[in-house]
Amino acid sequence: MAFIQLDGIDLSFGERRIFKDAHLTISPGSRIALTGANGSGKSTLMKVAAGLQEYDDGRIISPKGTRSAYLPQTGIVHKGKTLQEEAMLAFGELLVLKEEADDITILLEKGEGSPAPLLERYQEIHDTLENAGWERRETRIEQVLTGLGFDRSELDADVSTFSGGWQMRIALSKILLKSPDILLLDEPTNYLDLEAREWLRDFLKKFSGGVLLVSHDRSFLDETCTQVAELLMTRLNIFKGTYSGYEAFREKDMAELIERWKRQQEEISKIDTFITRFRYKASKAKQVQSRVKMLEKIERIEIPPALKRIRFTFPEAPHSGKNVLRGETLERRYEDKPVFSGLDIEMPRGSRTAVVGINGAGKTTLLRIISGEDPDYGGTLTYGSGVKTGYFSQDQETVLDPTLTVLEVAAQGSDEGEGRLRSLLGAFLFSGDDIHKKVSVLSGGERNRLALLKILLQPVNLLILDEPTNHLDLHSKDILLEALKDFGGTLVIVSHDRYFLEKIADRVLELEGGRGRMFLGDYAYYRWRKREDNESQTFTASKNDSLHNGVSAAVSREEQKKHRSLINKLRREEETLTVRLEEKERKAAELRTELEIPENYSDPDKAHILSEELMRVEERIDQISAAWEEAAAALEDAESGS
Repeated sequence: MAFIQLDGIDLSFGERRIFKDAHLTISPGSRIALTGANGSGKSTLMKVAAGLQEYDDGRIISPKGTRSAYLPQTGIVHKGKTLQEEAMLAFGELLVLKEEADDITILLEKGEGSPAPLLERYQEIHDTLENAGWERRETRIEQVLTGLGFDRSELDADVSTFSGGWQMRIALSKILLKSPDILLLDEPTNYLDLEAREWLRDFLKKFSGGVLLVSHDRSFLDETCTQVAELLMTRLNIFKGTYSGYEAFREKDMAELIERWKRQQEEISKIDTFITRFRYKASKAKQVQSRVKMLEKIERIEIPPALKRIRFTFPEAPHSGKNVLRGETLERRYEDKPVFSGLDIEMPRGSRTAVVGINGAGKTTLLRIISGEDPDYGGTLTYGSGVKTGYFSQDQETVLDPTLTVLEVAAQGSDEGEGRLRSLLGAFLFSGDDIHKKVSVLSGGERNRLALLKILLQPVNLLILDEPTNHLDLHSKDILLEALKDFGGTLVIVSHDRYFLEKIADRVLELEGGRGRMFLGDYAYYRWRKREDNESQTFTASKNDSLHNGVSAAVSREEQKKHRSLINKLRREEETLTVRLEEKERKAAELRTELEIPENYSDPDKAHILSEELMRVEERIDQISAAWEEAAAALEDAESGS
């Protein structure tokens, strides 16, 4: 069986230890989310697993023939081929095998060589080619590329014409097409929109090999991963369960750690006070010395810096009119090609609007119009009284003064003191001496984070954010999310992070086919309405087809009886599955409660047994849920046809 196992890996860069005694096994069926603070060593661990990074101690165990594929965060550029030709390179290893199989065929036809080992090798190659989809490679290329957002018309386009984000999509498509045993994916969702993320999610669910994944999309991790490998203060800790389950455990564990730290700090403070007070009194020398030794023996509790809570609060939003923004029959064209037309929008004070749609639907274009950046549009746009706008664009970093330092940029127009600014910069992944770097030497991602923080520190009442989370880790996203929840103004946001939208939006504006449609509800409501609309359209089309084919609408009494019997049977089945599902969910809740008891989670063996049982129960919940969904859908279809 193919697998990659990290066995006791140690690695340091100079004086800085990256990880110590790291153990991890990635095997077929593994779905592991690799998490940790920015700079904790996630990408380095990925490279170690991929065989691209040397290490100081330990070993990598992997059977001969194990095929792995690694996707880095950035840096891959393609040129010199069409999109389809570049994707076809993914089958290079298989082409070599195909040529070997052809050579074996020739040897067998000539009667040369020993038939038994040749036939065994031929069958082995045949199975590999079959499993990797060799004969279906052109179809698979089209499926993967379109799934990741490319249009069929782009298959013959020169790859050098695609931007950086699309270059990484090309790299991801090639890795998926290779059908390796192990996928090592370092932030594959960074450049994917919602539709492409959902396609990749479904691909990974069906993928038979093992996956080690870094992503800052919480929903994506919850839906794809069943284990979490956490890099925390050089240690690699394994948690079995969903990412949300891991976070709940870590939050409770962190709260208890902080309480122990506080009690220890109180104890240390008392000892320090005694030593300071009586240090120079001869009569107390023995007691002072005793307490000095006591202080030296205390094993200091350390709080991981990445898990310390940093709270960001917006400056108070200036008062605005009740209707912040209204657009009527908005229209935008590029070279006579319409992006959207006849668009009516309204943003009441305090609303949180998520703008959604596929790539090219006009989301960024609309945000540029309502922010005042793009005046070349049709229709009318009216702002309410007292509206003051803050706009973060995807290329916002280009407006920063390259001669200023990070700290100087953050301080521009802000009333925050330097200490507070340092904390906030840390929350946005600028630590230590980073704050004294000139803007001119920052990467694109660093400039974007700095530009976002600068805008958030300004007193505005209409905040327009275009992909604000692209270059933030999960911790920074949480800080931003909590701040936005308390923001006193009006928010318009585009984001490909579903979890973020689900937590912040109270209305959704969908751009589709050049038109706009407002859903007055949160993002979960929007997704429900879309599913309902799609199912309704499918049902209507099915009924129309039946009528078109001349199928009679009259149903005999006997058929009606059978139909009622079917409905009753499906109802009983759904009710039975509902009861079973509730039982399993109660059991899972009990196990989670047990895992949260200090005596259990501090005992590795007990925690492992409970985690294993919880994983089995959760797997059963997934199975019953799938069966229930099928039964409920069948019942709904039967009832709608009655």
